[in-house]
Amino acid sequence: MARTPLTGTRIRERRTALAVRQADLARASGISPAYLNLIEHNRRRVGEALLVRIAAALGLDLETLSEGAEAALFDWLREAASAQGRAATAAETERIEEFVGRFPGWAALLADRQARVAALERTVEGFSDRMAQDPFLATTLHEVLSAITSLRSTAAILVESDAIDPAWRSRFHRTIHEESLRLSNTAEALVGYLDTLDEAESGLSSPQEEVEAWLAALGFHLAALETARPPEPAALIAGVAELASSAARKLAAGHIARAQADAQALPLKPFLHALGEDGAEPARLAARFGAPLPQVFRRLASLPAAAGPSPVGLVVCDGSGSFTFRRPMPGFAVPRFGAGCPLWPLYEALSRPMQPIRAVIEMAGRVPQRFLTYAICQPVVPGEFDGPLVLEATMLVLPAPAERSQPARPVGVACRICPRIACSARREPSIVA
Repeated sequence: MARTPLTGTRIRERRTALAVRQADLARASGISPAYLNLIEHNRRRVGEALLVRIAAALGLDLETLSEGAEAALFDWLREAASAQGRAATAAETERIEEFVGRFPGWAALLADRQARVAALERTVEGFSDRMAQDPFLATTLHEVLSAITSLRSTAAILVESDAIDPAWRSRFHRTIHEESLRLSNTAEALVGYLDTLDEAESGLSSPQEEVEAWLAALGFHLAALETARPPEPAALIAGVAELASSAARKLAAGHIARAQADAQALPLKPFLHALGEDGAEPARLAARFGAPLPQVFRRLASLPAAAGPSPVGLVVCDGSGSFTFRRPMPGFAVPRFGAGCPLWPLYEALSRPMQPIRAVIEMAGRVPQRFLTYAICQPVVPGEFDGPLVLEATMLVLPAPAERSQPARPVGVACRICPRIACSARREPSIVA
């Protein structure tokens, strides 16, 4: 088991919390108080046998002392270091644990600043994506330009023509008045639309986003469906603030019906028991319950947060590649508008219906992150001899295994905000290059 320079810090923290004197712990561990003092100040590394004795003397598990909760802190500090891109900074990344051990306050402050910077970068990317592809903004701006063009043309006629029939002059004045009102109303609507944006999210502009916001507030788990007699979909969505439009309520009702079918086919307690035995292996779970893979994917992504795999992401698209469901996860964002990265296994599955795909991907970023993905495409409407075949692709996203023996496929979020310039699948220039 690997030892880090912070093991001594954890020993000191646990000893102090338990009100154990340093001399007493040293005596119980079979070492001198001076040597224990060096260990607690991260000036001596701890061997396996000695750490076992110290943990026993403190009445703690070995893992409590050997593995702390600093992993996220280390990740933020490494990201902050890599953001500078300087060789001197990169050369000292191996000493991050020592830095945290000696200056925990400064380390936490730096990590907090880096987390804040990363959040702001995601907000800017979301705004840029919205400004480039939001259909409401495009339509509204077109309306503004149309009103301005009409005003300019009418005003030019009045200015350049001295002799205008009074009736026509009155008509032109009425046109200016009407176009001015149209421009004013459109601008007011646009300002009101932009005012709904907040830092974390760029506002809800579609029924699908309303449904996803409602599910996100519930942790994507509908606990009411796990009962013996689940309520009707209408009762679950009645009075829900996020479902403001009738279209969103209709989509939510469809989602509830599908989730209820998933819960009946894969009951919660037996499914969690199987998950504990087989792990998050969709193929084994599908064979065990005789369920299709997409249903297993959806069930894994809708389990209670404390029971299922965490974190977990799910993306569903139809045959056109348009997203019909999105559950993002930390490090794996899903575009709000347009399609995602063409190298996602989700789209590969569309070209290979009924063939399961398992792939490790590496998401582009300042600190690239790896994920384990499972994808499959299946028909949702049985094909008829003279009718179309309606396909649906589903991709489950889980954290990648710790070992890096398996090569990872480099991917991004979307071409517009992907820093991989030399990608052969790029369809448009990146704004973050």
